[in-house]
Amino acid sequence: TTPAVPPALPSVQRDVNPMSPPAYSPASSPPTPPPPPPPPSGPPPPYSATEPPRRPLPSHAEREEAPPTYTAVDFDPRSLTQGQIDELTHKMAGPITRLLRTELRLERERIGKLRDPRR
Repeated sequence: TTPAVPPALPSVQRDVNPMSPPAYSPASSPPTPPPPPPPPSGPPPPYSATEPPRRPLPSHAEREEAPPTYTAVDFDPRSLTQGQIDELTHKMAGPITRLLRTELRLERERIGKLRDPRR
């Protein structure tokens, strides 16, 4: 047996008359919205004279003076006392802990596991 070949469909040419109305027009077509109003032409209205004039902000160079020059400091971290090391450790532990917790929470949000299974 040979595979069945579908018969070729005849080509159809339709006459289109540009002067004739369309054959189908929907009865309940939604109305087209009106075009937006044109932008206002001419200069804007004058500003009120009662408004206080603004002072221009000083530039970055005017606001700040030149930074102080670098002065070498004789600092030896080995000379810190145990109390100074403890104080420094406590000052750094809080911000580092907050950053780590934030990173871990963001990672749990990213993978979709917001709950801690240990709790």
